[in-house]
Amino acid sequence: MAFDLNWLEILASMPWFGFAALGFAVLFNVPPRTLYIIWLLGATGGLVKLVMLGLGLGPVMASFLGASTIGVLSIPAAHNKHAPPMVFSIAAVIPMVPGVFAYRTMIGLVQLTGEVGSAYQQALSETINNGAKAVFILMALAVGVGLPNIITRKESAKEMKLGKSTP
Repeated sequence: MAFDLNWLEILASMPWFGFAALGFAVLFNVPPRTLYIIWLLGATGGLVKLVMLGLGLGPVMASFLGASTIGVLSIPAAHNKHAPPMVFSIAAVIPMVPGVFAYRTMIGLVQLTGEVGSAYQQALSETINNGAKAVFILMALAVGVGLPNIITRKESAKEMKLGKSTP
């Protein structure tokens, strides 16, 4: 379901994605030199997600594109600041975790214990729908952040452990 693409609201929401990412970065004790980049990545990923939602994409695809943006931009940031890309991307993507859908799923599971008849079918349908959305958004976030890092990696973990390099 698409909402009205209100640029003022989207741009006003953008800094809050960055501040949420900054909060998780501080919680994870990342190096201070990386904080402003994490803020930028969180704000940019949130902006991409909100714009994609405004253009009519579903929450799963919008989250995937926001997470992919963060994943791609974390690679040059990692080279610039001499830190692993995951330092930047994990804290920046956490504000996009689908808390509302997970919450609605848990509330639906509790409601299922007291419902009967058609109300039970309605509650079951909504619970499954919310749970599926939460799971698929989480998978989209993981793939969106991880795939750019996997694609740009030059050597395997086994080769790094053994100290071998590929020609």
